[in-house]
Amino acid sequence: MGGGIPDVAGFYHDPTGSIAYLVIDPATRHAAIVDPVLDYDEKSGRVSTEFADMLLDEIARRGLTIDWILDTHPHADHFSAAAYLRGKLGAPTAIGEKVTDVQKLWTGIYNLKGFPADGSQWDRLFKDGDTFKVGSLDGRVMFSPGHTLASITYIIGNAAFIHDTLFQPDTGSARCDFPGGSASRMYDTIMAILSLPDDTRLFTGHDYKEGGRPPQWESSVAEQKRSNRHFRDKPTREQFVALREARDRTLPMPRLILHALQVNMNGGRLPEPEDNGKRYLKIPIDAL
Repeated sequence: MGGGIPDVAGFYHDPTGSIAYLVIDPATRHAAIVDPVLDYDEKSGRVSTEFADMLLDEIARRGLTIDWILDTHPHADHFSAAAYLRGKLGAPTAIGEKVTDVQKLWTGIYNLKGFPADGSQWDRLFKDGDTFKVGSLDGRVMFSPGHTLASITYIIGNAAFIHDTLFQPDTGSARCDFPGGSASRMYDTIMAILSLPDDTRLFTGHDYKEGGRPPQWESSVAEQKRSNRHFRDKPTREQFVALREARDRTLPMPRLILHALQVNMNGGRLPEPEDNGKRYLKIPIDAL
């Protein structure tokens, strides 16, 4: 499989600490969008498209053709803008095939009758090892469970989009205590990421501005092996699981998890309007 060096532009969504990406083939000006965000204010219930529209403006400004709209997993801390952007751009959407396991799990939590837990909300469900193209760049998919049942990594040229696995080296690794998460599986995922070539550029899905520094989102395999606070001492699986599970016990649930999963397991689509024309989110009590 060929390589290539994409131009990568990251866009920080401050309300959720998320990063969305444009992954650009400089030879063809074709690109992919990774993990776009739909704005949601839980206090007012307002959904808006300011961040996604900023991405559309950037795409137009750069003269890009979008080949793919890619989500790494069903997010628990923001709404996905994949469906909105597909409507604007016509590009296909994709996610990992194990999203159906997440759909089945959360359909039970939300008690959603008749919800199609078959992944049909996306244009393509990627399997581990699947390949795709962004312009002339080669892309492939690496199944990366641990944070969720369905998480995948997109490797496009020399860049890997590693979502909630490793964060910046000063921050460590992602939590594994959501329904379907597993610290032991996360250990295997991170070992696979750290087995990529040392010069592979790594782009994370979140940054929490450790110590008050500005947001950051790019590192390398070599840098992560040398400096990541959870892996620089080369922990065994048992040591990492103990560290991760102890840390996770101290963390509150993300403030939008119950809002977001019902939207994101539906490909970023909001619930259908009811007979009064309004849409409603369903919040289960004592579910987590």
